[in-house]
Amino acid sequence: MVVADVGAVAGAAVVDGIGGLFVRCDVCDPDDSRVEAAVADFGGLDIACLNAGVVTGGGDFDVERYRQVVTTNLDGVVYGVRAVLPALRARGGGSVVAMAGTAGLVPMPFDPVHGATKAAVVNCVRSPARLHAHEGIRINALCPGFAETPVIDGFRGVIQDLALPILDVSEVVAAFESVVASTGTGECWYVQSGWSSEPLLFAAPPDPRAPVVAS
Repeated sequence: MVVADVGAVAGAAVVDGIGGLFVRCDVCDPDDSRVEAAVADFGGLDIACLNAGVVTGGGDFDVERYRQVVTTNLDGVVYGVRAVLPALRARGGGSVVAMAGTAGLVPMPFDPVHGATKAAVVNCVRSPARLHAHEGIRINALCPGFAETPVIDGFRGVIQDLALPILDVSEVVAAFESVVASTGTGECWYVQSGWSSEPLLFAAPPDPRAPVVAS
């Protein structure tokens, strides 16, 4: 397992706990994916989890923070998918899981920029999935609710006001394993406390090629 993160101290601590290799990676840089570390040390890449994400924290609009959130949350997934495809092809297929969160599925008025980027991640998964299915490469999204991570530190008051439960990280991990073990592609699996994790069924607009029936 390769753990790649922009924070060297936190990343190294994860590796100390679970084993594997830590490499520093900035997902905002399209040339810094570090896929080569997995290939060199483990012989190839089978599963890629694109998990980097930040929030604006709400409050007044700040251009620099806005750019950081868009670059991390959206560009990081676009660059990540692009970077891992050659290594997955070399293995005859594999699985990509991008973390979108329920912020990508429902409105998030207390951080609309974060919500917009996660909605974009949902479509970044659904749109290219069919293009690579014939290669044995599956691209899916995991959409957990609020989980017990530092990301929610700025929203704990809102979460409490809405009486929303906070997921234990182990619940998200279990859902991730279900996504990897599944056979679908282009799916967005929700993770909500008290519910079994499964792909969300999206409603489609009317097909413009279908005849219009007068009422």
